[in-house]
Amino acid sequence: MAAPKKRRAPAGGQGRPGRSLALILIAMVALTGGMFLADQPTPRLGIDLAGGTSITLEAKSEPGQESAINKTNMDTAVQIMERRVNGLGVSEAEVQTQGDRNIIVNIPKGTNSAQAREQVGTTAKLYFRPVLTVAQGTPTPEPSASSSGKPTPSGSPSAPTADKGKTSATPNASATTQGRAVTGALKADATPTPRASNKPKADTTPSASAADEAAAAKLQKQFAALDCSSKASRSKAAQGVKPTDTVVACSSEGDAKYVLGPAQVSGTDVDSAKAAIDQTNGQWIVQMEFTKGGAKKFQKITGQLAQQQSPQNQFAIALDGEVVSAPSVRTALSANAEISGSFTQQSAEDLANVLSYGALPLSFKEQSVTTVTAALGGEQLQAGLIAGAIGLALVVIYLVAYYRGLAFIALLSLLASGILTYTLMSLLGPAIGFALNLPAVCGAIVAIGITADSFIVYFERVRDEIREGRTLRPAVERAWPRARRTILVSDFVSFLAAAVLFVVTVGKVQGFAFTLGLTTLLDVVVVFLFTKPVMTLMARTKFFAGGHPWSGLDPKRLGAKPPLRRSRRVNAPTDPKEA
Repeated sequence: MAAPKKRRAPAGGQGRPGRSLALILIAMVALTGGMFLADQPTPRLGIDLAGGTSITLEAKSEPGQESAINKTNMDTAVQIMERRVNGLGVSEAEVQTQGDRNIIVNIPKGTNSAQAREQVGTTAKLYFRPVLTVAQGTPTPEPSASSSGKPTPSGSPSAPTADKGKTSATPNASATTQGRAVTGALKADATPTPRASNKPKADTTPSASAADEAAAAKLQKQFAALDCSSKASRSKAAQGVKPTDTVVACSSEGDAKYVLGPAQVSGTDVDSAKAAIDQTNGQWIVQMEFTKGGAKKFQKITGQLAQQQSPQNQFAIALDGEVVSAPSVRTALSANAEISGSFTQQSAEDLANVLSYGALPLSFKEQSVTTVTAALGGEQLQAGLIAGAIGLALVVIYLVAYYRGLAFIALLSLLASGILTYTLMSLLGPAIGFALNLPAVCGAIVAIGITADSFIVYFERVRDEIREGRTLRPAVERAWPRARRTILVSDFVSFLAAAVLFVVTVGKVQGFAFTLGLTTLLDVVVVFLFTKPVMTLMARTKFFAGGHPWSGLDPKRLGAKPPLRRSRRVNAPTDPKEA
């Protein structure tokens, strides 16, 4: 005797619609709670709705490099600036060229907008240079000529300053200089010999030419007169500096000044940088990883520097011409480096962000800074919301007039979709930097039509089944597979269009594409986990199952056929006598 076949569960989970409803209700409660726990009860707004800051940057030409200001370098600078502000979490920032020399940066109001303003125009040219001489950052007396006729520094190097930022003999060395520390390396030909003095010389060999002697004297004069106490003086000292020059430089804090040898390792040898917490002391650090070529230089030069005496065993990390650290090397270091010191999380992330995205190909000066108000955007938003409200009202009127009681299910589904959309937009602000701008609002309004279209497809399939003579409960389940396929195909096309638009566009149009794609995905979630279960539950009520005239499922109004009956098929007789 054959075993009885198991009864298949009804399509769409007819018997357990409560599970799907419980799942989506839990999701809505969790998202709403997360929104308030994250202290983000409203979505973040873009610059057109919240206002912000507009910065105009003008490209500066370096001596002998006037031709560097060209379209290629300007476009590269725009791309780097966009990555920097996005790395800081400032979304919806607009970076675009204006003319041949200017770049406009629009930064919306936000917790990181101030940091973005500080870093967006930072050139971030990073060089590793050997330290030849170090002294206090204030001007020193004029140097006196020695018996050999060569200038010597009148002020002795400051021991405390020279010792700042010592590195340990660990594979990942760290060093501290006024709250910043860096480990790095220099090439052997740029490293002073063990007997090198603290004199800032361009050439220490007996065969030095008169031109070299003059250059050394000029460099010594600059070093003695250099005053690092003001930011203007520090910036002036860094102007026109070339990687191959022996130069004078100030520390970023202004408490020390240096004579630095030519740079032979640059920031391009740094592969990546990230902020992290030192597990030994719980302090914030910046970890750097070198490229393959940079790692070889790093290991080789630190081994050579470890054999020198102070301050010639120091190397300086010069960022835009200012020394952010000058650690001492005591042993050969590994291929990785870390910057440690009195970092906060924000300052560590800022420095890592600048190092990660590289240096700008051009130098820029801040030409103007203006505050952008949200008045115009607010008016446009109000007009957009009015248009959305009118559109929603027309949809509701149509649903009530045509579908009657079914409009109640559609409105509940629209409400569920609205709650999910709002909470997700609020949470995506701090999570990925999403900001709501005017095109994004338009995308949300368009989504109302997409969501309503899904309901209509399902309702019409149910009504078609009723027209065929079926009762409501089987009609709801038989209509679902056909409606489901149509809804998935329609939403897939909408999502694909949104994805393509997001990839091929930039700026505010991406906000429209992102919102359209998000609401399309939510439409699938709402239809499967909310609309279908609610429809199953409503089919069990007398109002809908009995075909009330105001239910929207009245068989008479729909022109239903008589109930379907199975008839026994009678074969035609083959024998004429039996006929």
